[in-house]
Amino acid sequence: MKDFKDLVQMRRSHRKFTDEEISADDVRLILRAALMSPTSKGRRAWHFTVVDDKTDLQKLADAKELYAQFVAGAPLAVVVSCSPTEDECWIEDTAIAAISMQMQAEDLGLGSCWAQMRDNHLTDGTASEDVIRGILNIPDDQRILCVLAFGHKADERKPQNEDRLKWENVHIGQW
Repeated sequence: MKDFKDLVQMRRSHRKFTDEEISADDVRLILRAALMSPTSKGRRAWHFTVVDDKTDLQKLADAKELYAQFVAGAPLAVVVSCSPTEDECWIEDTAIAAISMQMQAEDLGLGSCWAQMRDNHLTDGTASEDVIRGILNIPDDQRILCVLAFGHKADERKPQNEDRLKWENVHIGQW
């Protein structure tokens, strides 16, 4: 395991993946990270729908007009959802679970990228969430935060640049 400070610096979004499948052990570790993520009042109300079917991956990519086509080229995607009636902090809780999966993937040497779906619509007005619900038979009460694409990295990304950190955005005590 890398030091966490190095893991944070190394984790970058990857939108290009090789054709190599992700091992079942690695998928399990990624999902384990999500299931261990903290939630408001320990509710653990989130749901994770794992998709590895190429046709469904293409459909998920098409559920958003722009910025989700990389999902089609991934060997695996995870749809992150939750019912707001079960958890009023559903956005926060699902976001924490999503980044936990991405950090675990990075620790395994895998790439990942987040495709935001909440409150996105196709040009005809259809909600991206409704499209995804239809593809994967997800219940109507589930809100879909994002689709995470995972795979073996097909590109190289430099680590985050320490010199570009916006320390001026940190306020101690008062603004």
